[in-house]
Amino acid sequence: MPHAFDRRLAEGPLLCDGAMGTLLYSRGVAVDACFDLLNLNNPALVQSIHADYIAAGADAIETNTFGANRFKLGAYSLEQQVREINRRAVRLARDVRESMGRDVLVLGAIGPLGKYLAPLGTLTHKEARDAFHEQAEALLEGGVDAFILETFPGLTELRLAIEVVRAITDLPIIAQMAFTDEALTYTGRTPAEVAAALAKLSVQAIGANCSVGSSVLYEVLEQMQHEARGLALSIQPNAGLPTRIGERLIYLSSPPYMADWAARMVGAGARILGGCCGTTPAHIAAMREALGRKASPERRPSRPVVSVRTREPLEAPVGEKPPPPTVLQHKLAAGEFVVTVELDPPRGHTVDKLVHGAKLLGERGVEIVDINDGSLGRVRMAVLPTALLVREATGLDVSMHFTCRDRNLMGIQAELLAAHALGIRNILAMTGDPPRAGDYANATAVFDVDGVGMIEIIRRMNEGADATGNSIGGPTHFHVGAALNPAAEDVDREIERLRRKVAAGARWLQTQPVYDLELLERFLARAGDVPAPIIVGVLPLHSSRHAEFLHNEVPGITIPDQVRARLREAGDGALRAGIAMAQELVHQIRPRYAGAYLMPSFGRFEVVAEVLDALR
Repeated sequence: MPHAFDRRLAEGPLLCDGAMGTLLYSRGVAVDACFDLLNLNNPALVQSIHADYIAAGADAIETNTFGANRFKLGAYSLEQQVREINRRAVRLARDVRESMGRDVLVLGAIGPLGKYLAPLGTLTHKEARDAFHEQAEALLEGGVDAFILETFPGLTELRLAIEVVRAITDLPIIAQMAFTDEALTYTGRTPAEVAAALAKLSVQAIGANCSVGSSVLYEVLEQMQHEARGLALSIQPNAGLPTRIGERLIYLSSPPYMADWAARMVGAGARILGGCCGTTPAHIAAMREALGRKASPERRPSRPVVSVRTREPLEAPVGEKPPPPTVLQHKLAAGEFVVTVELDPPRGHTVDKLVHGAKLLGERGVEIVDINDGSLGRVRMAVLPTALLVREATGLDVSMHFTCRDRNLMGIQAELLAAHALGIRNILAMTGDPPRAGDYANATAVFDVDGVGMIEIIRRMNEGADATGNSIGGPTHFHVGAALNPAAEDVDREIERLRRKVAAGARWLQTQPVYDLELLERFLARAGDVPAPIIVGVLPLHSSRHAEFLHNEVPGITIPDQVRARLREAGDGALRAGIAMAQELVHQIRPRYAGAYLMPSFGRFEVVAEVLDALR
């Protein structure tokens, strides 16, 4: 027996409603509020919007649940109310429909989870499926007529959502992706590729919504049509691109403009129409009028010529030769013992002290320095300009630490491209310390991806593409390393992450400070074969107090009892004892590992210089 959605669609094009968030904002709801929570604490406001769209002529309304999954609700500490919020949203929409006496379809809205899937992000496919299942099941219990999966940036996540919904119900599914103004998805797929992939899944309609306006989505529609294989096509554009006026975002596409495009879209094969961000009941009313008219052949809207976009090739420009290996890359490949020293960017705006220390180290034979990136959640000079200034002043090879905390996915890639253009090619990819660990506990952390995801991004750049598969004009030549913590509390998790880092493309591993090589060797024995050279961290201890602080208060550092006891017994000679122990450790590292990574505490470069004397 066909569902109500199928019967209605067979009768003619379906007109959906428009934006929910735009109207909530215009009616006094703060832009950073949880719109989904309004289903519980301000149901009358949500219902008034549903009623306005029904009055405007909509054939279908979407539940106010676009962000009602455990991850997005978790940002408001509402992850335990997923089921309640979704069930209530359906009831609100159904009650409005009944009160207005119109046979309007109620579509259960599901949006993306708001987190990146592995391998770029940390969200596993199982976690994603569980979240989609929780939301879809609640919408189904509420009594939706169909599901609309909308504004998805990538095919993988949308495919997971479709599979989850289809596993629990045979209700119709509308599957929609978001496209950029270049008529590509945010993961670099063309409309034809999207349509071909979705047409193989168990859905009733496919299409696009949000992000851009009518003209671009018309182009998307035309390209999808050739691969849709008889599926209904659904298009729900924004009211153009927003412009900021004062403190408000204003969408400029007028109701008549969008209505004209709606008629064109029906002529081009669209069966489901509606609006997304910026659209209002006035836009839907204008679309209703346009779709209700029967255009005569001589007045039917013309179809503009559309050029099909294809992705640019990823090959390197003809004649471009890869640069010579970095000093670090050459030494690791040749099996030479590597010595690198960590430098913290200054807390001010001058690098004079840092350059002086780097030159001192260079005189002791150091050829490579590591430039830290925002360690311990404290504000310091940005890592890239620090690395450039130190290299320019000293001529040393630079390994640049790079963290995910302060940059979103676009910012990470932009800065990596800049680093490569400026000749910085050794990158130690790290997740980074959270702000709460430092001076700015209320600062916002990004963490779009973690260290594993960043290595994956760099691997793709080295193949000539960005994270979404779009060409960057030729491959980069980064030499990427990864951090390793052999003293991690959860050893199994650290081993699993180690394997993922190497699989993603890490070419060397650099450990946290180690004070007992037996601990490192036990870790590696448990991990099994590690196909990457290891540079062991060495942080000279200055006093008993220094050792106790690191052992008890700094995550990732474990100092054995005998080491701390030796410093206590040394008394005023603790610094000499700390240097001697670091020298002993370097002697043990040299025949067994690829290198040593020395870390000067308190800016005491002369201490590290003394440790280096052990290598002469």
